[in-house]
This record gives sequence, C-alpha cells and structure tokens, in this order.
Amino acid sequence: MTDLTADADDNWLLDEDEPVVAPTGAAAPEQRLWRVLIVDDDVDVHAVTRLALRNVNFKGRELELFSAYSGREAFDILRDTPDIALVLLDVVMETDDAGLILAKRIRAELNNHIVRVVLRTGQPGQAPEQRVIVEYDINDYKAKTELTTQKLFTTVISALRAYESLMMLERSRIGLGKILAGATNLYQIHSLREFASGVLNQVSAILDVGADGVLCLMQGGAGRPEVVAATGTYAALAESNAMPPEHALASAIDKAFAEKRSQFEHPANVLFIHTASDRELAISITPPWPLAPIQRDLLEVFCERIAAAFDNLYMFGQLRKAQEATVVALADLAEFRDSDTGGHVRRVQQLSDAIAHRLRQRGVYADELTPQLLDMIGLASILHDVGKVATPDAVLLKPGLHTDAERAQMRLHASVGRTILERAANMVDGVSYLTYGAQIAGGHHEHFDGTGYPNGLKGREIPLAARIVAVVDVFDALLHERPYKEAWPYPQVRAYIEQRSGSQFDPQVVAALLDLIDHEPLLWHPEHAL
Repeated sequence: MTDLTADADDNWLLDEDEPVVAPTGAAAPEQRLWRVLIVDDDVDVHAVTRLALRNVNFKGRELELFSAYSGREAFDILRDTPDIALVLLDVVMETDDAGLILAKRIRAELNNHIVRVVLRTGQPGQAPEQRVIVEYDINDYKAKTELTTQKLFTTVISALRAYESLMMLERSRIGLGKILAGATNLYQIHSLREFASGVLNQVSAILDVGADGVLCLMQGGAGRPEVVAATGTYAALAESNAMPPEHALASAIDKAFAEKRSQFEHPANVLFIHTASDRELAISITPPWPLAPIQRDLLEVFCERIAAAFDNLYMFGQLRKAQEATVVALADLAEFRDSDTGGHVRRVQQLSDAIAHRLRQRGVYADELTPQLLDMIGLASILHDVGKVATPDAVLLKPGLHTDAERAQMRLHASVGRTILERAANMVDGVSYLTYGAQIAGGHHEHFDGTGYPNGLKGREIPLAARIVAVVDVFDALLHERPYKEAWPYPQVRAYIEQRSGSQFDPQVVAALLDLIDHEPLLWHPEHAL
C-alpha cells in the first residue's frame, strides 16, 4: 500500500466542502467525456482521485474515469478503449517498475503517442525523476505527496489541453489525407451525379460521421438550384428538378448562392463553391452538432479540390462530346449514300451495347470485357462500315448478285475502314471510340472458324468488339429490309444465326443474343427497334 500521510496543507485528499474551480458551460451535445485512466494498485488512491476529480469540467466536457490495478490490466484497457486522453500512472505495482514498463508499451506496442502519461509515485527513490523523464516518453512526473487538490486539477487540465491540441493536429492530418484521397477519386468520376455522390461521401468521411447532405448545382443565373445528389433523410430530394423553396434547408442554400460564400449556421451548414468554369455549387450538410473550426477549415480546403475536380469533370465531358461528335460525323459520312443505313447503325449500337453487358452478366470473357469496352462499344459499333466510303455506288447499291470482282471490291471496305480509324486513333492517347471502331471495322467480317476476311483471323484472335458486332450486323441486316434484299421473317433469321454459331459467329456471343431475344424483345423486334 502506498503511504498517503502528509501535512494537512499538502494532503491531496479532497475535503467534501472544498470547492473546485473549473471551467463551466453547457456540455456540447456532440462531445464525448474526457476519458482518464487511473492506474494504481492501491484502492484508496483510486477513491481519493475520483473524489478530487468528481466535479472537473473542461470545455464543457466532464471526465469519465477508468480504473486499473496493475500494469497488465491497464494495457488491456488502453488497447480496447479508444480515446483515453490521460493516464495517471503509478510506478510500483505488481513489480517495482510495472508503471515504467507500461509507459514503454503504450508508445511501442500500442503505437499511441497522443495519450498523455503522468507518472505518480509515492516512492520517488524507486524511479528518479531525471532519469525517468529522459528515458521514458512520459509527459509529467509527480510525487503523490505534492499533489494537492488544486495541483492535481492543474495537472489534469494541462494534460487534457495538450491532448486536445495533439488530437486536432492528428484529425487535421487524417482529414487532409482524406481530402487528397477523395480528390483523387473524384478525378476518376465521369458522371455528374456520381461526382456529386462522391463529394457527399468524402465530406462525411472528413467529418468522420454519417452526415446528411444535399449537393446543388445552380444552372445559369436564374431559377431554383437543381438538386444533383442527396443522402440520408434528404435522399428523396435527388428526384427533384429543383430545391423546393419551402424546404428547411432552402433559405440557407439560397443565402449561400446570394452572398457567394459558405454559411455555418447549425444545423444548416452550406459550403459554397465557385469553379474556374464559372459554375456554382452548394453542399448542405447537417451533422448533429455544430462544426468545429478545424472541421470548417478542412471542408473549405476540400471545397477548393471539389472546384478543381468539377472543372476537370466539365472538361472531360466536353472532350467526350467532341469524340462522340467525331464518331457520329464519320458514321454520317458512311451513311450518306444509303438512306436506310441510319436505322441499321442505331440498332447495331443499341444491341451491341446490350450484348456486351449480357456477356458480363453471364460471366464469360471477363478478361476482354474491360470497362472501356463496355463503355464504348455501342458508339464505336456505328463505325463498322465506315470503309464503304471507298466503295463505288454501282457496287454498294447494286441489287442482286455481284461478280467476283465486285465482291472483292466490296470486301475492301473492312481494310479501308480499319486503316482510316487506326490512323485517327493513333492521334489520341489511350483507348478511345476510334480504337474500338478500328477493331470493329477491320474484324466484323472475320469468321470464328478462320474462314472470314480480310485476314482470316480465328476464334479469340478476333477482337471481342468485332465478334459482337459481327453477329449483330448480320442479325439486323437480315431482319430488316435493305436496298438489295427483302426482310427475312424472324424464325428464319434465328435459325440462320444458330446454324452458324461456332463457325461464322462466336457461340458465346450468339448465346448472349438469344438470351436477350428471349428476355428483352424490345431490343430486337422490328416493330419496336429504332
């Protein structure tokens, strides 16, 4: 047992009538209690420490006291209990150096460098202050006989203040890390609504809570702001075209747009963002407590990243539209001499996209069904016959049978189309619509058994995009009237495709097509097709 005898003035036993001078104030609803761990093998020390600290209140938060009677027990509590701010640690317990061992384990094994450790000893000779303070990562060293009530109070408040400062730095570091990671993710998002949802998820991560949020984008200079994304209790607002003026958040959002600055008026906090492309966004978040200054600062920093990411999204959208316009222009050029081709290429676009996604659902060709192919095959497929610009009208539009020379001339369109599109694709870094368009144009007349043209490719030597369009092109051409043929009845078309599965056509693609026909007839039936 530790000797607690001392002069009356120095005794740190609290007199029942002695007042404690401590900061007062209403406890913030969001704040947890300050967690303090008392580590001592003397039951009386726990009792008098609890008595001395019973009314301590720092920044509106009371203390939550934990007790451990050995170094081993204290280690388990520290390992399993988050956010312990302060450890009041005895030195001599189950062993003469149990407290010192625990202090070292806290830093080395738990990797906890934020919790404040105050060493209290009733036997200073066992652990000399100079040596201990230098060799061990502790924050204060006190002899129990010197800890009056007031000095214990001062020691605890000083430790809590230091802990709070370290926690603010740590939260700032973590928050900035989340901002950097979040900004990276946002730069990879292509859809405005996906971008908006990503923003709200990152804001919730920075606040470290599940927060409701509404991201609005002001389109132009007039009218109600559009709700682009919403979460939690506000999720239903995402279906609205505009922010309802009677909504509880509307006034704060309107004020942010009118004053062009963020508003922090709990419970409605609105982050205002103005981008370099002259777009205005507002993010409304309603956490269950007022935002701390450090959280506001972090969110403002994140707003700058959001603005940059939004401008990146806008520029990406413009470039994508330019690519799509180029593809459509090339397809229009090929269609110019054939008024019926327009409907054909639009149906091929729709069905090629559907088959690619059905193949993924069926779990085949996972290595070839890349996200880029799934995203681009539909639009790229309309370029399958772009090489026909080099085919003379007399051959292209001739009804009936062709001579061998005419057939050879007609077949050149595959190589011509691939050459044109490859040359254009090489002018663009990475994979584009032109990349897949070149594969499709050059490969959609190859046969799965190697008997096709122009290169006699076989099986998976033929690019998957071309194998898909090969089936779709023939299926649609047979099913519909063309300048050189009448439409075939569907049973005859189906039989033709099935008979050539494994020879002319990839059997997996044929299976996916028939699966779609059986379950989604609107994608192929002539009466409903585009």
